[in-house]
Amino acid sequence: MREITIFSGSAHIELAKEICQNLDVPLSPSTIRHFGNDCLYVQLNANCRESDVFIIQPLVPPVQENLVELLFMLDAARGASAARTTAVIPYYAYARSDKKDAPRISIAGRLVADLLVTAGASRVLTMTLHSPQVHGFFSVPTDSLNALNVLAGYFRGRDLTNTVVVSPDLGRAKTASHFARMLKLPFAAGNKERLSDEKVVVDAIVGDVEGKDVVIIDDEIANGTTIIEILKRLREFHIGRVIVVCTHGLFTGSAIQQLREQPEIVEIVTTNTVPIPPEKRLPNMTILSIAPLMAETIRRIHNGESVSTLFVNTV
Repeated sequence: MREITIFSGSAHIELAKEICQNLDVPLSPSTIRHFGNDCLYVQLNANCRESDVFIIQPLVPPVQENLVELLFMLDAARGASAARTTAVIPYYAYARSDKKDAPRISIAGRLVADLLVTAGASRVLTMTLHSPQVHGFFSVPTDSLNALNVLAGYFRGRDLTNTVVVSPDLGRAKTASHFARMLKLPFAAGNKERLSDEKVVVDAIVGDVEGKDVVIIDDEIANGTTIIEILKRLREFHIGRVIVVCTHGLFTGSAIQQLREQPEIVEIVTTNTVPIPPEKRLPNMTILSIAPLMAETIRRIHNGESVSTLFVNTV
């Protein structure tokens, strides 16, 4: 059987190391640096001829730098005669650019998918795409995982009496309702309209939240405006404690400061799909690891086993 060879870009080496520990395989070395003219230099420092190569790189800020790193590494693996090269992208940032909602703009989610394949990706492994239709942008086999089992596992066994799961957006209601069923909790959703990248409006809540504790679940938190707006609306219903849950904890701009200032929020639960530096870690923040899930998925891809059976209760 072909060997597994794993490389990591510079975006999230800690996650790559943890995935390798779970697989009991070494993280193969690579060299990434800049020439004097700022051009990028990438070299894979391990033999990958006829190997099953996995390159781990979430598209986190600086997104363009990390994307080009990934493209160059894919090209290097192909040029080194890898038998198959899988782009492991725990956070696919361009999934938010999934449609032409203004004149003369690029549908960047599709373009980046094409770039990955052109660079040498023969398979893609990602997690919790912001827009599910982005899955169809890829012309190679693509596994889009979700973290619902990881997140729900954290809450099982806790006293969630008088608690309701709330999705801040009707577009994410299906995922949130699955999460609610996994915890045997009722479900509600906000009706959100996005006016710009930094401005959203939640004009209604669908479901019973009166006087209840709330678990707000979303796929990602960037600048935090969606969470702040849904909280404003929920306060009208005299809610109790609030737990904020997401898969991708980006916490850009003033998000951490805004979340810190919300008295109802008793806990923030996220995963390590993206690196969260110490300055963004609040005392009430819990970061769950998706490395075991990623490692098991890589093992199944390598062995030709089913990946979908990992999520029989979450789809």
